[in-house]
Amino acid sequence: MVESKETSEPRANPLDELTCFNLYAAARATNRLYNVLLAPWNLTYPQYLVLRLLWARDTATIGEIAKCLMLDSGTTTPLVRRLETHGLVTRTRSSTDERIVTVSLTKRGQALEEDVAGVAYQVGAATGLGAADGLQTIQSLRTINANLAATIAATAQP
Repeated sequence: MVESKETSEPRANPLDELTCFNLYAAARATNRLYNVLLAPWNLTYPQYLVLRLLWARDTATIGEIAKCLMLDSGTTTPLVRRLETHGLVTRTRSSTDERIVTVSLTKRGQALEEDVAGVAYQVGAATGLGAADGLQTIQSLRTINANLAATIAATAQP
C-alpha cells in the first residue's frame, strides 16, 4: 500500500491516509482487546506472547524469547520476572554461562494454556476477517515487517 494524498472527499482524520498510522492503530486496538480478554488471568498481552512461545517450546532462553518477540533482553527480563512472580514460569541460570537464563513453564503455567485457549480465536473473530483473509493479512504483515527491517538495516549501514 502506498501513501496517497488523492481522495475523492476530505477525511475527518487526515492520518487515515497513512499506512503507518493504520498499522499503529490496528496494533493498539489488538493489544487493547487482548488485555481485556486476558484480564481474568491477570495477564498482559506481552506476557501472553511469552507463554504462547513457551507452550510451543516448553523452554526458551531470555535471548530466544527476546528474538521471537522482537524485543531486547533488557525489556524481556522484567516481563519474564513478572511471570515468575505470578508462579507461571521459572528462570534458571546456566551453570556453564551465567549470562544465559533459561525460562520454563511451571505446572500452573502449563495448565493456563487450556484456560486461555480461546483468546486468540476471539481476537481473530473480532477482526471480522475470514480464515483466508486472516492468513493473507498475516502474510502481508510479515512482508511489511521484513521489508521495513531490511530498509532499517540498509539505512543503518555506512
